[in-house]
Amino acid sequence: MKIDFAKNTKRNIASAIVNKALGLLFPFLNRTLFLWLLGPEYLGLNGLFTSIIGVLMLADLGFGTAVVCSMYKPIADDDRELVCAYLRFYRTVYRWVGAAIFIVGLCLLPFLRNLVHGDIPPDINLHVLYLIHLINTSASYFLFAYRGSVLNAHQRNDVLTNIHTATSIAQYIVVFLILLLTRNYYCYITATVVFTVIINLLTVHEARRLFPYIEPRGTLSAAQRRQVVSDVKNIFMHKVGAVISNSIDNVVISAFLGLVAVAAYGNYYYVVTAVSGLTWAFYNSMTGGFGNKIHTETKESNFALFMKANRLTLIVIVWCAAMMSALYQPFIKIWTGGNPSLARHFLTPILMVVYFLVNQSRQPLLTFKAAASLWKEDRWKPIVAGAANLAMNISFVVFLPDEYKLDGVILSTIISYVLIQMPWESHVLFSVFFDKAKGRAYWRTQLSFALLAVAICAVAWGCAQAIALEGPIGFLVKGAAAATVVSAILALSFRQDVLALAKKLAKRE
Repeated sequence: MKIDFAKNTKRNIASAIVNKALGLLFPFLNRTLFLWLLGPEYLGLNGLFTSIIGVLMLADLGFGTAVVCSMYKPIADDDRELVCAYLRFYRTVYRWVGAAIFIVGLCLLPFLRNLVHGDIPPDINLHVLYLIHLINTSASYFLFAYRGSVLNAHQRNDVLTNIHTATSIAQYIVVFLILLLTRNYYCYITATVVFTVIINLLTVHEARRLFPYIEPRGTLSAAQRRQVVSDVKNIFMHKVGAVISNSIDNVVISAFLGLVAVAAYGNYYYVVTAVSGLTWAFYNSMTGGFGNKIHTETKESNFALFMKANRLTLIVIVWCAAMMSALYQPFIKIWTGGNPSLARHFLTPILMVVYFLVNQSRQPLLTFKAAASLWKEDRWKPIVAGAANLAMNISFVVFLPDEYKLDGVILSTIISYVLIQMPWESHVLFSVFFDKAKGRAYWRTQLSFALLAVAICAVAWGCAQAIALEGPIGFLVKGAAAATVVSAILALSFRQDVLALAKKLAKRE
């Protein structure tokens, strides 16, 4: 079965943009209420527990990704029975994973207090809160999270996205009321467990409605199970590196600098995560389509598709980075009320913009590499990069002056991406799947966009600095000025790309 790449991508992007637009608004209001009603210590606790759970989710081992990638070929061949067998295998594994996460999570209970530097809010029981977070994470594995693999493999991410959009609206309304009426953190966290169950129930309902012929039945052959396990081993190493590079940052900050520093870092990182959702809408919407194209098209057509998707994504990335350059610090100052412990000096937003550019520019390549199941070839990359990142994290936090310790955590991640991960990733794709000549074409594109990004970010920052207004009105005026100038530059520089994309999006199905 050949998937309609253009139709599904357009549908996925439309759903993802709506989801991410709401994902900008509601989490912002949520964090704002946290700061105003509960304080930065509670926000820091939330970030710490999220990071610990991120480490525990290594128990997933990467089975979800491996099984989805394994489904691409049988879907392309219209082998429904094999898809059903993969789904049954996935269900069994996920139940064991849920049990492992819960048991290992319980083992961490005695050590929680050691992960927090300084005092914690007097009305908080770390162990009770942690148990609620743990139950929330384990619930998906015991319920129907595995059903989402059917939708992902068929490039129907829009269905999952719509489910998360609808439930997120309801969830945030409920938790807003809880915070306003009770100011009780326990009630807030308990509500998230309820909505996790709702998301799982809606996922299984939609998967059965769209693909009623796919149910967990049948058995994989020994060779097929070995292939999945082989992919899992390699994906697991990628997951370990990702956790070290991301989740460990909050743990290091909490252990060395305290909960308020975790909250400050979380605020800046939240902006990056929220804006990244706009670019995520592009490349994540294409994953299943890439997987299908790899099994139904030539490598030449695949490379043309990859470069086109990469180029369009980079245009969006540059626009986002420019707007962040202009508005990052004004936004943080307004949001935190100018609190010096939360609104950092000028270097922090600069580093976060660089982090955004570097990390997002590699995502189209990673998306295609994942669709091609190229896990084994660079399985040591995330371990090496993660270990280097962790070593630099600790070194910078210990040896840098106090005002730059947090910046050192951000800088260490950027260095590991630029010097280790990006060269390694591109080498694998352009030596195993494509060829080195195509690799040179890819890097010419990346470097040209990097130079363009520096220039446009400088222009956007200059536009914002030229406007003397402060506060919310000043923020809006600066944003309008920067958006006008940046959009005009990009529209003139890439008018053919913009017009082609606009025509495709406007075209009726």
